[in-house]
Amino acid sequence: MPFQPSYFKADLFKILSNPVRIQILDTLRQEEKSVNDIAQWLEVEASSVSQQLALLRRYNLVKGRREGNYIFYSINEPAIFKVLDAAKEVFNNHLVEVRDALEKLE
Repeated sequence: MPFQPSYFKADLFKILSNPVRIQILDTLRQEEKSVNDIAQWLEVEASSVSQQLALLRRYNLVKGRREGNYIFYSINEPAIFKVLDAAKEVFNNHLVEVRDALEKLE
């Protein structure tokens, strides 16, 4: 089957379906971080962060840079933040609708 954008989009949304992966991407929004830094920030086990980073790397969303015994991760595809920001906007719009519906019930 030839490469089709709709399949790529579906795979991308599968990758983004995990809250920890989204949190990792958001953590890397400003600067590169090590696995331990990310794990500490998210209060998640480092092994779990490593697994999620491996998947994000496989999809070229993040890249690693080795320095001594540490690997520092950064965003490889900054356009991913457009997707995450659009999702946040949809969420916020939904909250406004819910709030308006609740106010009508009062």
